[in-house]
Amino acid sequence: MRNDSQPVLGFDPLTGQPLPPAPPASEGKKLIAPVWHTVLIVAIILVNSYAASSQLSANVQHRGRIVLYLSTIVTQFLLLLLVWFGLWLKKTKLRELIGGRWNSVEAFLLDVAIAAGFWVVSALILVGVKLALGLASLNVSHSAEQVKQAIGSITPRTVAELAVFVLLAVCAGIVEEIIFRGYLQRQIGAITGNVYVGLAISAIIFGAGHGTRFMILIAIYGALFGTLVLLRKSLRPGMMAHAWQDAFSGVAVYLLTKAGKM
Repeated sequence: MRNDSQPVLGFDPLTGQPLPPAPPASEGKKLIAPVWHTVLIVAIILVNSYAASSQLSANVQHRGRIVLYLSTIVTQFLLLLLVWFGLWLKKTKLRELIGGRWNSVEAFLLDVAIAAGFWVVSALILVGVKLALGLASLNVSHSAEQVKQAIGSITPRTVAELAVFVLLAVCAGIVEEIIFRGYLQRQIGAITGNVYVGLAISAIIFGAGHGTRFMILIAIYGALFGTLVLLRKSLRPGMMAHAWQDAFSGVAVYLLTKAGKM
């Protein structure tokens, strides 16, 4: 006779590895950091976004892109350190937010495949949203000009800038997924008692934290990442897809600029 008090484990159909048991319903409502800490994190994100976007052109002109990239990396890791401090106050491990670790090569390759599939699907969704919002055009030259106006000042122009930009992209993929999907989405879901509210609000903050004219689009992108986390129970595929997308965008714009297409 089966003991109903024991969790029923399923198996991943691709790796054959047992899936972790579903957490009890009350666990989703457990705060992973103090509420005041979350308010502080959100305030810092929004203030930094406003300050960075309002002074972006001046910073690029006076400090250069490499310094801008490196200072952004430092800022991200300082914010991650502050997030870790809040987790420490509630005795929450960072590994819990990420979703454990890979136990086999197959598990790693599965996350790579999921990240690749997500990147393709999310890109198609975002293209549709861009067209619907008038942020893109089927005219390639016009679309390239729109991208140049939006992010042209921060895209790399030299090989050295491109190398540091790719480093920034990798760091952003890791750090932003931990902060927005690992910390904020889960914490706000616990505060409100609804994981979908946590997903929506954290996506809005993600969009607002990237103070550009594409704020709505970035919020939708954040919601897609949040959905991936809910389905996969891990940040790792999102980290890969996020880092790849940022790096790919920088490299693509760099090559198009060198080719005289932008």
